[in-house]
Amino acid sequence: MIRNIWSLLCWYFRPLIKWFLHQTTQMCELQRICYGEPSGASRTLHVENSLRQSRNVDIKNLVTNLDNIANKRGITIRSERKILEDAIRTVLLTKKINPIAHPDFAKSFGKCVELIWGYHQLIVECEDLRKTIYNSDDPNHELLLLKLWNLLKSDEPLESRVTKQWQDIGFQGDDPKTDFRGMGILGLENLVYFAEEYPRAAAHALMHSTHPRYGYAFAIVGINITSMALRLLRDGTAKTQIYNSSKTLPSIRAFHQFYSYLFYEFDEFWIESKPNNMMEFSLIQEKFENSIRSSLANPLTIFKINVAVDNI
Repeated sequence: MIRNIWSLLCWYFRPLIKWFLHQTTQMCELQRICYGEPSGASRTLHVENSLRQSRNVDIKNLVTNLDNIANKRGITIRSERKILEDAIRTVLLTKKINPIAHPDFAKSFGKCVELIWGYHQLIVECEDLRKTIYNSDDPNHELLLLKLWNLLKSDEPLESRVTKQWQDIGFQGDDPKTDFRGMGILGLENLVYFAEEYPRAAAHALMHSTHPRYGYAFAIVGINITSMALRLLRDGTAKTQIYNSSKTLPSIRAFHQFYSYLFYEFDEFWIESKPNNMMEFSLIQEKFENSIRSSLANPLTIFKINVAVDNI
């Protein structure tokens, strides 16, 4: 209740506060943010908040236009430069910022726009992959699945397409396609990326998954991690990681890297939790997710995989 009242007061008095600060600093809110906040998540989150709370018609139209472009996945290598230039030009004119007197503003603000709507577009791309159902008649899907096996079990040939061997890497039955129903091709692409880009980390987790007491279904857990990563992406919690780790327009690679970190860290968290059985999975996953959310509440957080060696 108190928080709601405070938010309402802040929203009501925001124009007055902005006017006062503008008069005393001779800079608009976006300038103060770009000059006063460190690059990465801290600056970008403040810029995003400022843009979306703006009552200026031109700024509101700019935000709507950028949202529409991102929804259509229209920010590409070819189109990005013009999109950023138009956004910067709109703000310079609307806020009456002299680009000669403030040469660093355009670069700083443009980077924030790139991250904000790159993230927005990334959500759309991930959702498209999630909605893409695994199709055993699609050779690309089949090749991707076979690639996963070869990455994890390079020394063990697959006897046939449908076989109990799939259970060795944590699928539920003889045909993995049924396990991708919830997360679609996104779940498979995540697993393949983790195994291909972080082979030591993936091998480490696969070894743990066969532990006689604390073992788990590697692939099924991996698909559950995809669901968690997507949840964090959708609700904006992952912005801290994506904004801090992306040097250019956030792409699907940024999501795969985030996923890989979550999988590797969950594996460690699971082992350290010493579960009695898989019935404790939901509780342990909830605790793990809460710890990740807590870490990402710090705008300086950036996750990196650090492969440890243990004898568990």
